[in-house]
Amino acid sequence: MSERLRVNPILCSGHGLCAELVPEQISVDEWGYPILSDEPVLPRLQKLARRAVTDCPALALTLVRDP
Repeated sequence: MSERLRVNPILCSGHGLCAELVPEQISVDEWGYPILSDEPVLPRLQKLARRAVTDCPALALTLVRDP
């Protein structure tokens, strides 16, 4: 079962830590807010994606399972 990264834009503070941890899935806009790939997280990036979720200073990032 695949998972995708999602961000709560209300909680996000634009720290950019997530983009540093998973640049293959997350880029940032000119203000530092994340732009997430709509692609499922690749198996080789699962560990980094989970770390990005747990290390998010604003707790704005989550991993959701595809139905």
